Amino acid sequence: MKANNAALALLEGAGRIIKGKNEFLELLIAAILAGGHVLIDDYPGLGKTTVAKTLARLIDGGKKGLDFKRIQFTPDLLPYDITGVDVFDPKSRTFRFMPGPVLANIVLADEINRTTPKVQSALLEVMAERQVTIGQNTHKPPEPFFVIATQNPIESEGTFPLPAAQLDRFMMKLSMGYPEREAELAILEENPAETVLAKLEPVIRLADFTAAKKAAATVFCHQSLKEAIADMIRDTRIHKAFSLGASPRAGLHLLSAVKARAFVKGRDYVSDEDLAILASPVISHRVKLRDPRTQSEKIIREICLARLEKLEKEKLDKTDEKKTG
Repeated sequence: MKANNAALALLEGAGRIIKGKNEFLELLIAAILAGGHVLIDDYPGLGKTTVAKTLARLIDGGKKGLDFKRIQFTPDLLPYDITGVDVFDPKSRTFRFMPGPVLANIVLADEINRTTPKVQSALLEVMAERQVTIGQNTHKPPEPFFVIATQNPIESEGTFPLPAAQLDRFMMKLSMGYPEREAELAILEENPAETVLAKLEPVIRLADFTAAKKAAATVFCHQSLKEAIADMIRDTRIHKAFSLGASPRAGLHLLSAVKARAFVKGRDYVSDEDLAILASPVISHRVKLRDPRTQSEKIIREICLARLEKLEKEKLDKTDEKKTG
């Protein structure tokens, strides 16, 4: 299977379950192809668990789909509940490692902000370093490894807001939103999470997925767009609306994300559109606002459009110089 066909197959397969959310699915698949993790900030009952299960079923990991684990985060959760623990075996008189649910291909961290910072930090290690440390031993999750975390934007009681270091590990912060009328009718008719998902078969092999990831990383990005990314990141650090700007990791994630989206759209080069669409999902959750009443997404979008307009003006000026020269 051609690398780009693998991305399209994932998009089409996910669209059979998640109705009317093609743009959301494009960004989600771009994130997994770029090797990043995703935070979904959305209301209950919109299909966040279904999204993770669908991705696991669409990729043939040797059995029937990839290994999928769901972790319900609660205040009484302990770090070893998710990472695993060494258990003493009386027969062999040795300790045997019992892996936790985080050592899976696709992990759904449901309501991640409902657990304590101690547990959040345990998840941080495996997200950042792709390993968990138990005693003196380290254990690695299988490849591919992808975390989808969720949080509810309408409830704050009994929650522990994610620290900046944790948020910075997520490549994108996305929102599904409510479906349109036609999609809602299709959901009522089929109930895809209960009927279609159970029969869903893998659409690509693991080798195809790995090849698609490698191909996405090789998508061409013009130097001027790389400079625009660097300037946008630097703009967030001096903007009067932010008390904390984006990190260099944000720029790396944005570059990987725009390449992956271009790949999903069937192009071998990054366009201005990729940058305009992905700037907010990749950067907005990494900055800290001075006034919480303002919207970081709107400000990031304005910064991005300003940089792209400046880039377009420079192109036009160079074209005029060539004509007059």
